[in-house]
Amino acid sequence: MSPAEPAPTGDGRPAEDEHGLPPGYLLRPMTVWDIPEVLAHEATLFPLDAWPAHFYEEELAQTGPASGRDAHGRPPTRDYRVVVRDVAAPGSADDDGPAPGEIVGYGGIMVVGDVADVQTVGTVAAAQGRGIGAAQLRWMAAEAAARGASSLMLEVRASNAAARRLYARHGFQELHVRRRYYPGGEDAVIMRKVL
Repeated sequence: MSPAEPAPTGDGRPAEDEHGLPPGYLLRPMTVWDIPEVLAHEATLFPLDAWPAHFYEEELAQTGPASGRDAHGRPPTRDYRVVVRDVAAPGSADDDGPAPGEIVGYGGIMVVGDVADVQTVGTVAAAQGRGIGAAQLRWMAAEAAARGASSLMLEVRASNAAARRLYARHGFQELHVRRRYYPGGEDAVIMRKVL
């Protein structure tokens, strides 16, 4: 077993990773090489307000370990990661899921002072319901806390009931509504998790 491989559970199956990703999935830093695939997912997941490539390029220029420096020589304020289908889980007959190597989720945070913001988070339809979104929220909260944040904020479309339920299950509380925040005039619900 390699050091990156999760330890097996009592029944011999690999355990989830430290953030709760199911076996067969890997969380890794996002790179500029991931942008084209992420953009394709953006267009499907967020058709009214998908980010353009230059948004991701600018965000990735501000990433790095909390103790390091970003591309501009400043302490990094961003962290972006992707969830990749690594391999099929041992013993699974999961032929309808994403192909190995495919990005199935992505997200990013910004940490300034003691407040962190979820800049974006998404899970492709073929991987939803597998714990990918929950694992992304866990890494974001852990990384935000490691960088000194005491709270993690996000905005979500008022109509996105499934996401709002997921966020609530992971400790986010609704603070207020920002009227007509999204393109098309939809309201945003502002949520916060105390770290």
